[in-house]
Amino acid sequence: MKDCCQITEDYTDRQRRVLSIVLLINVAMFVVEFGAGLIAHSTSLLADSFDMIGDAIVYGFSLYVVARGSVWQARGALLKGLPTKIVTGAVPVAETMGAIGALALAANVACLALLWPRRADDVNMRSVWACSLNDVAGNIGVLAAGAGVAFTRQAWPDIIVGLVIAGLFAGSAVRVIRDARRHLRPVAAR
Repeated sequence: MKDCCQITEDYTDRQRRVLSIVLLINVAMFVVEFGAGLIAHSTSLLADSFDMIGDAIVYGFSLYVVARGSVWQARGALLKGLPTKIVTGAVPVAETMGAIGALALAANVACLALLWPRRADDVNMRSVWACSLNDVAGNIGVLAAGAGVAFTRQAWPDIIVGLVIAGLFAGSAVRVIRDARRHLRPVAAR
């Protein structure tokens, strides 16, 4: 019996360590991307920065529920499916978008690498993994928007990518909510 409890504690400690690291990475990247988005007047950088802080909140909540059992984890995953995104408009600075987009991509790839071993542990970690996958897609979108702005010297590529990023995150939110609700149904039936 003692060995079983030790395995669970080790498992939870590994999840806590990974979640703490990805939380710190996302808070730092929010600050960097938000500031760069304001300076560069970039809709996609601002949208991605708000995704970063949203993810930091998700990782913080995931850290909170990691040892609280499957009901808390499912409820946490359900809440994670309700993100908010904002978009503002102006002609962005393509060079800043590219540089910060690349930095954010590197940060999110590092988060994915850290989360890889824990991605299928439970509903909580699956929702964190889904957020991180979307972040990488969003970062690639920011890079594409930066290239589009550099090529056209207009804001529309940035606005379109900002809207696509918001749509991507909304679709992911729906999937996370469905997964969480599936885990809550058996508990509600008891």
